[in-house]
Parts: sequence; C-alpha cells; structure tokens
Amino acid sequence: MIRTLSGATLKAVGSAQPKLLKDITTRRLHSTYDVAIVGAGIVGLATARELILRHPSLNFVLLEKEKELSLHQSGHNSGVIHSGIYYTPGSLKARLCVRGATLAYDYCEKKGLPYNRCGKLIVAVDQEEIPRLKALYERGLQNNVRDLSIVDAKGIREREPYCRGIMALDSPYTGIVDWRMVALQYGKDFEEAGGTVVTESEVNGISMVQESPSGSTEGMKYPIAIRDKKGNEVHCRYVLTCGGLYSDRLSQISGCSPEPRIVPFRGDYLVLKPEKHYLVKGNIYPVPDPRFPFLGVHFTPRMDGSVWLGPNAVLAFKREGYKLYDFNARDFADALLFRGLQKLVLRNLTYGIGEMYRGIFIGSQVKILQKYIPELSLSDVLRGPAGVRAQALDRDGNLVDDFVFDGGVGDVGSRVLHVRNAPSPAATSSLAIAEMVADEVESRFKL
Repeated sequence: MIRTLSGATLKAVGSAQPKLLKDITTRRLHSTYDVAIVGAGIVGLATARELILRHPSLNFVLLEKEKELSLHQSGHNSGVIHSGIYYTPGSLKARLCVRGATLAYDYCEKKGLPYNRCGKLIVAVDQEEIPRLKALYERGLQNNVRDLSIVDAKGIREREPYCRGIMALDSPYTGIVDWRMVALQYGKDFEEAGGTVVTESEVNGISMVQESPSGSTEGMKYPIAIRDKKGNEVHCRYVLTCGGLYSDRLSQISGCSPEPRIVPFRGDYLVLKPEKHYLVKGNIYPVPDPRFPFLGVHFTPRMDGSVWLGPNAVLAFKREGYKLYDFNARDFADALLFRGLQKLVLRNLTYGIGEMYRGIFIGSQVKILQKYIPELSLSDVLRGPAGVRAQALDRDGNLVDDFVFDGGVGDVGSRVLHVRNAPSPAATSSLAIAEMVADEVESRFKL
C-alpha cells in the first residue's frame, strides 16, 4: 500500500500554521495519470500547483520520496525573500527573482501566511568595497528592484543601531518568511484542486511501457511507467522531475548526460542567544567579493524570532548531510571524483580551507561578523542548524548559475522534462519559476 496525503493531511511545521495541520489518511492510488511530477520541494510543489490550476481537467500526481513534503532545501534555508539585487541585468535569475518576490508577498497576503518585510542592508566596511557597492546599486536599479537607496554611516545606524559601516545599500523590499510553510500551502492548493500527493515513493525508474495488457489501450494512452524502490508503478502520459539535490541522478534515469553534476555544499549557521536579539533588526549582508564563489556570512532574523548568523560553505559528504559527520560513500565519491569539483577546489583552495576552519572554530566566524556588529562576542552565539545547497557544476568547475532543462533520449525523452537546476534564490522565485516551467511543459507536451 502506498501512503498518500489527502487535502486534509499536509503536516504543519509549527504552531504558526494551524490551517495546514491535518490528520494522515490512506486511500487507493490510481494507476494512471496525465502528468506525474517527481519531487515535492518548493519548486515541484509550486509547479504542480501552477499546472493543475491551468489544466483542471487533467489528472496529476506528485511523487515524493520522504514521509513529509519540503523537508530538504525548502525546509533548511535562511527564510529570506530576496529582492533581486545581485543578478546580472536581463538574466533569467534577475527577472524571476524580482517577479517572484512580488508574487510571494501577494500569495502570503492572499493565504494569510505570516511574513515580515524587515529590509536588508548590504554594508561596506572598507573603502575598497564602495565601488562594488555602487555597482550593486546600479545593477539593482537595472533589475527594477523596488525602493533601493544608498545610505551613509548615519543612515546605517538609523536602520541598524548596532551595525557599523561606512556606506550601505538599503533594500526595504527584502523580507523574511517560513518557506516550508509556503511550500506546504502550495501542496494544499494542489490537492484541493484535485491533485494526488504520494509520499514514501522514491523513484528509480522511468521507461516506456512495453505493451498494453490484453484488451486494454492504457499502454498507448499512458505510455510512461514510473517505478519506485518499493516496486510500485504509476503510468502516465508525461513526467516532470524537480529533484533538487538528486536532480542529476533523476535525469540520468532517462538517459540524460551526467552533467551538470549536483555537488552538495553544507552551510552551517550560528544562532544569536535570545538576550542578544536586540542587536539585529533586519537582514545585514556583506558586499559580495567576486573572487569567491559564495556570498559570505550575514545576519538573518527569522519568523520565529531567532537570528541566524552565517553560513559558511563547505563540501557535504552526503547529499542530505546536515551534520558534520554525515557520510554517504556514493555521494562522497561522486563529488570527489568529479573533475569539475577538483577544478573548483584548486581555484579556491585558500578560501575553502578558511571556510572549513571557520566551521570548526566558530570564534573565527564571529570575528568576521564583528566587522558589522562590533558588540557581538563569542559568548553571544551558539552553534545552529545547517542547510545543504544543491550546487550544479560543469566539468570546468564553474557554478551553473542558470536553469537547465533536459528530456533524455529515445521515446522517453519526448515525454519527460527534467528541471536539472533551479539556482538560488529558488524559494523567492518559486511562483515565477512555476510559471516558466509550466510554459515549458505546455510547449513540449502540447497540453
């Protein structure tokens, strides 16, 4: 028996979301669907919702390998609603982020989901950072980011009394939200529209149906067979995969190239002790250094009232390895033997060693944070949670910063669409990404 979640079963992630807390029930799973979506992270859920709202007459099923929805990247991120400052003007990431932020705020308002438009300061602490900060400002304007302004040291103190810097980019449209709560609401919308969500269904096979049973035409009407590790099988007309940390492996099932490869990077956060929460009002970010592949540590208030500091960025030894000693031999070997990761490490060896050092010795992390809030001390922080980022890399060691779609080879390829990379900030952009993916699905499959 496959356990499915009815419209009354999406689990809550805390007392802040009683509308989503429901009892688990079991019902018979139909064997045939028009469209199957594999992966119930925030991108898969948003896209499933978008597709069923566009095509209410079709039958949809959403397959998820975990017992609950949105447990990994969607449930282990910083919770920021980004405004779209950082991305190359005119790029897909920039357009999707700016539109996605607007859609996210509107959606939260419509559904009564709590959020806080607390703003963000990108703070320059050295003179050499000012040209990069001003370039960011110009980039944000080109991206149509709302309400951006440059503030001086006095303006920084007015917005963040304990923050010190010489100049900052003020983004009041940046906010925070519980993205897992949002993702679960997407799933609730999907099921209320008639979709089926199936948990504990880890897909390991996608193939063409060999032949129809005697006297049946289902093999011709539903030519794709999806199998999971328990031996369950679903037949459908079309398949969309949104596999996150496993998106490359899912795509290889239908004959796609193994590249770009997903390499997991863990980000470890510190948390500010409750009695020190007054030090931070909104998001405080560094000016990005183009020499390094990741953004750097920052201060992030959370919807539950806590404040996260960080993260660092280190190679995870398991694709869902949230703890320092989590290890999976296949995941580790896949990453370590990949030429793209080897090249990335060699180009950023000093940076990588520093990230590992700061992950072990948190005093060194605090020292960096003190550049922005001098009153912060080692005794004010505790080790906090971690997230794992599904970073797509090409064979030359470049971070793949755009979306990658693939289908596969042969007859299967004409009926399968893999979202192989949905780069950060995928949560902020999720509703806009869903529109784009749904357009692609309609174009390829002629729904």
